[in-house]
Amino acid sequence: MADVDVVVVGAGLAGLTAAERLTEAGRSVVVLEARDRVGGRTQGGELEGAPIELGGTWIGEGHSEMYALVDQLGLATFPTWNDAGKLLLDLAGKQSALPSHKGATPKVNPIALADLAQGLARYEKLARSVDPARPWAHPKAEQLDGQTYESWVRRNLRTPTGRSYFRVLAEALYSADGSDMSLLHTLFYTVSNGDLETLASTDKGAQKDRVVGGAVLVSERLAGKLDVRLDSPVVRLVQSETGVVVTTRAGDSLSAARVVVAIPPTLAGRIDYQPILPAWRDQLTQRVPAGTVAKCFAAYPTPFWRDAGWNGQAISDQGPVKVAFDVSPPDAEVGVLLGFVEGGEARRWQRLPEAERRRQVLGSFTRYFGPQASQPTAYLEKDWSAEEFTRGCYGAHFAPGVWTSYGDVLRDPVGRIHWAGAEYAVEWNGYMEGAVRSGRRTAAEVLEAPA
Repeated sequence: MADVDVVVVGAGLAGLTAAERLTEAGRSVVVLEARDRVGGRTQGGELEGAPIELGGTWIGEGHSEMYALVDQLGLATFPTWNDAGKLLLDLAGKQSALPSHKGATPKVNPIALADLAQGLARYEKLARSVDPARPWAHPKAEQLDGQTYESWVRRNLRTPTGRSYFRVLAEALYSADGSDMSLLHTLFYTVSNGDLETLASTDKGAQKDRVVGGAVLVSERLAGKLDVRLDSPVVRLVQSETGVVVTTRAGDSLSAARVVVAIPPTLAGRIDYQPILPAWRDQLTQRVPAGTVAKCFAAYPTPFWRDAGWNGQAISDQGPVKVAFDVSPPDAEVGVLLGFVEGGEARRWQRLPEAERRRQVLGSFTRYFGPQASQPTAYLEKDWSAEEFTRGCYGAHFAPGVWTSYGDVLRDPVGRIHWAGAEYAVEWNGYMEGAVRSGRRTAAEVLEAPA
């Protein structure tokens, strides 16, 4: 007899929501988490007394499951600061102010603007032709999957401004460079999340709201109702016809009828499986690396940029910080700027000494918002690729050839082992919403499986 019906590996949003559904259905469930905390790629922190989100931060337009969870758990949201100011656009050596509402048009050279408009229209049309549930079934899947996002940008954008905008989007959305990813993958991701405008926007977009106190509270409150065991990295899964024996690094073992592996594919590939995984599954995990991103926070006595007419948001093709946000608390008792260092920029930046990393980040903030930004009262950075049990964020990106070679088996269980996570979501892939939907889909799959 198994010790429990289901073992869930990973106490992030996907694992916890899967465990919640399975528990509600009457199954006995244990969640094993490698870290000393729950939340996975969401994590809380504090700067000058204000809560900050070191990991996943936003919920937005269309994220119905996350909004419902927030309400169910007695939490609340507040809007990302997007009022009474303009977004700073810093592309191809020129700075301009962009109204903060969705659909606003940047004030750039008319030729560059026309190039950007045609590029966006062409890309969006192509994205709409992809079925997010079956991207590999696109009539031109081999062609789309055989090229990178970067190669498409070079062929379809003619101006430095147009190309810069698309390249910054790649870093901001995938924490990777355009040359790292298949074009088919970026098209899938775009349509999975609505469209590019939704992905990139605050107003009526994916960055619309934040959870009061931090998004990690969702995971913490979910975990409070479950049997979650921390400091339990899973190192081996031994599968038989009747169940799975799960072994942790400390040598503890637990048997279950089924297992849900709810960690990123690159980490799932590091577990010792007996018998070994089918070749296609192992090859898949080798080809979906995590992105490279660090989140850098600077605190100030007040959000001074608001008084200067800025909303704290910036988009630039000059690093190391190419995307910035105002992540001050709701009452703005302190001002907090968040800067993302991503993709190839992050791979170079993370090798620098700590003092130089800080100097460069504050240099970016100063370039955007003036000399006051150079003197924060506190500074903090979180490099997710340096985390032992994460090894990168936000999620996995698919290299050329992956969708057409492995897409049709991406979500398939291997015997009694099932998969969950934001990378497996059909809708809102890569977001907290996608993680929740994936966890619930996998729970339903387990419940429907034979005993």
